[in-house]
Amino acid sequence: MSRLDETFARLRSEGRAALVTFVTGGDPSPGATPAILDALVEGGADVIELGMPFTDPMADGPAIQRANLRSLAAGTRTADLFRIAKDFRDRHPAVPLVLMGYANPMLRRGDQWFAEACAEAGVDGVICVDVPAEEDAAIGPALRSAGIDVIRLATPTTDVTRLPAVIDGAGGFLYYVSVAGITGMQQATNTSIAEAVGRLREGTDLPIAVGFGIRVPEQAEAVARVADGVVVGSAIIDLVAKAAAENRDPAPDVLNLIKSLSKAVRAATKEATA
Repeated sequence: MSRLDETFARLRSEGRAALVTFVTGGDPSPGATPAILDALVEGGADVIELGMPFTDPMADGPAIQRANLRSLAAGTRTADLFRIAKDFRDRHPAVPLVLMGYANPMLRRGDQWFAEACAEAGVDGVICVDVPAEEDAAIGPALRSAGIDVIRLATPTTDVTRLPAVIDGAGGFLYYVSVAGITGMQQATNTSIAEAVGRLREGTDLPIAVGFGIRVPEQAEAVARVADGVVVGSAIIDLVAKAAAENRDPAPDVLNLIKSLSKAVRAATKEATA
């Protein structure tokens, strides 16, 4: 079993959802990212998504767009991301780490190079936002051959006809994007999320993590009641941006937020299983 498989299986046995957190690598600088990642783990994050900065992050809202630009302005390169990932793996051997980003940085040197670099750095999964399931051949076979889970996205428009294509070759978990649009701008209703998760579970045994628009503990708790994972990104990015603007270390603020989110996710489980 992969680290992702082991983590979701353990949490399922505990009767709770995973807290999945996203930060942009190299924001506000490559040197600051390790402490932010450590704060995520210390705060109670179960899975870490590390964003690969890109000049045109089309699926992301203003907060993450600016994070990408800050990272690139700080000189972050793909080599920095893999060094950060490898050092993270050395410090946290059991915590799943997922790279999330766009095809251009991932495929610039070829799919085999990227897959091998992921494996060497201890990366567990990859989310490539702009390579749909129908174009899996561009990156999927190389990643799977290297033991890396290909994590796919589902949306409110992913119906029963298309879902089999989405989950074919997928692993780790299914990332349900709960609203149509860009990250961090809105959140779906609890009712629509519950209905969507139920529909997706009829078509796959993969754990289902729900993201887009989850910012506060109350939202995380509500989603944790129905999903296998709760994804938080823009709220963390906002804290990093604020601290960077004030020339402060973002890690303490990130730690406090993640503690509150983790507590909410765990509380949802206790109430749901009591």
